[in-house]
Amino acid sequence: MRSSGDVLRPQGEPYVRSRENPFFNGLLRGDTRSIGVDSAFDFPVGSSGQSLSRSESDIGNIRGKNFVLDASKHVADFPVEDSFSDVLEPFALPSSGLKSKAGRSTSFSFQSIQSDSSVGLDDQTGSPESTSWSNEEREGFHVLDFAQRSFAESKSYTVNTGKSSLLRVPLPQSAASFYNGVSPLMEIVESCQGMKRLNLYLKERRDDVSSGVPGRFLHVVIGQDGSDVGSLAATIMYAFYSNETLGDEQICTVPVINMRRADFSSHVDLKWLLNSCQIDEASLVFIDEIDLSYYDLFGSLKLVLVNGHKLPIKQEALKEAVIEIFSCRKGESVYPWVRDVTFAEDCSSCTLLAEKFALTFPQILAGRGFSRLLLSGILLDTANLSLPHCTSKDKYMATLLINGAGRFGCDGLYQILRYKMYDVSDLKVTEILRKDFKKWTRIGNPDNARLRFSVSHVGMSSIGMPVGQLLDHEDSSTQEIKLFQQLEKLHVLTIVSGYYDVDKNFKREILVSAESVELKKNLLHFFNSNASQLPLKVLPLPGLRNEMSAFEIDKFTSRKNIERLLEEFGNTLKG
Repeated sequence: MRSSGDVLRPQGEPYVRSRENPFFNGLLRGDTRSIGVDSAFDFPVGSSGQSLSRSESDIGNIRGKNFVLDASKHVADFPVEDSFSDVLEPFALPSSGLKSKAGRSTSFSFQSIQSDSSVGLDDQTGSPESTSWSNEEREGFHVLDFAQRSFAESKSYTVNTGKSSLLRVPLPQSAASFYNGVSPLMEIVESCQGMKRLNLYLKERRDDVSSGVPGRFLHVVIGQDGSDVGSLAATIMYAFYSNETLGDEQICTVPVINMRRADFSSHVDLKWLLNSCQIDEASLVFIDEIDLSYYDLFGSLKLVLVNGHKLPIKQEALKEAVIEIFSCRKGESVYPWVRDVTFAEDCSSCTLLAEKFALTFPQILAGRGFSRLLLSGILLDTANLSLPHCTSKDKYMATLLINGAGRFGCDGLYQILRYKMYDVSDLKVTEILRKDFKKWTRIGNPDNARLRFSVSHVGMSSIGMPVGQLLDHEDSSTQEIKLFQQLEKLHVLTIVSGYYDVDKNFKREILVSAESVELKKNLLHFFNSNASQLPLKVLPLPGLRNEMSAFEIDKFTSRKNIERLLEEFGNTLKG
């Protein structure tokens, strides 16, 4: 029985099937031209019809060969940019999508990447200069051509040799590693125009901040305190996206990483990700490198909050400067004066950003570094697309960005990022303690005699290893712990350990380091009075100072519970 899609044809004529959905035109354009389907863009083409033929054996070995097809209908002959932009052909860039910044940024010459295949149609079918086009038609061609080329990927590759830092990571097998190979001594690094443009943007914004942002309003895109991969990626990418789409030279949009630059060195996962994406870490602006209160004082500060509905407590004084909230959960109470709110709809903030780029600048997502940054945020936010709240949009966008996984595949990239989160082999003890650190400060009543306020500081560091392993990390680990305590000006430092033993049982241990022996006794007495919530068992470890004690917690206790007890103890201190 003949299907409705079949067409009667004379005997002996080869059968050619074409897809009627314009989505698939782009899928074929790198290898074949759409057969018998009008172009999605109605541009004039040459009227000469060539008689074209193609052998059946060409289907499997088409790259590098010249072939032509029967062009009985008009098919626009556009230069092929890359396979990714062809797939997203319906989401063509608007001509105004990329704004010009004369005098403020270096101009780019984006190279067109032609297909290895060549189509045997005369130049007149695709070039406005070689046809009798009107001026209006020729102008329209060039406007579209610029928009399509503006983020076109001119890629280059370099080979890094030497021992890889990923040798210790148990990478799963993947199709990507099968085809690309996994060599511990060699890695091919792809450089693309998208990342070059992003790095140029970051450098320009850092220079603007260094000069005080003269004559312009400062729009700061900022995430939550202590950025993770998802927050870091969303902060950088949303600032870049806003910069490219706002088109207002009076606004300086700057991504600010909400941690101190000194603390960033302890986040091995973030450093590895930026390096693998070829993002210049030196061009980033950290929270301790910009005085936001100064700009707020003069009314030039506007804040865009990413991945949350409220500012962290230490930035709460700037809340009236918030004008936009991007990616918060429905039901969360937001500042009532903020009108521009984007809800996450249970998906990752990087998913929302990938969708925005796909609809506006799809070509830029073809670059491996650009797509890897967004893909990493999606994978970690959704535990490799396995969490119950992972949406179909998360999975779709992860598939769209799969080039970012490179030779590791999505599973391998996720394993690397997870491993790097807990990799402390190259860190000092102070860096390990700073990796996940919280601090509480209490200002007490003034001393009538000296008219000075008493101030007490209590801190907590969380680690993913046994306390004994931390003490063995360096020969002078106890000295490093005391040094960290002095640098942070802490009266009490509590190190909370959480890990799984060889039998896969979860263990919780703590190490207490006080300013004096007397203060340590007061803290232990406080813990004993709350023994029902924090039952302690002495952990005998050699080499501890008199102001230090280590304990194993007999029952499962969350870090939140320990935080609450430490905060209560801090309120009892006189400073």
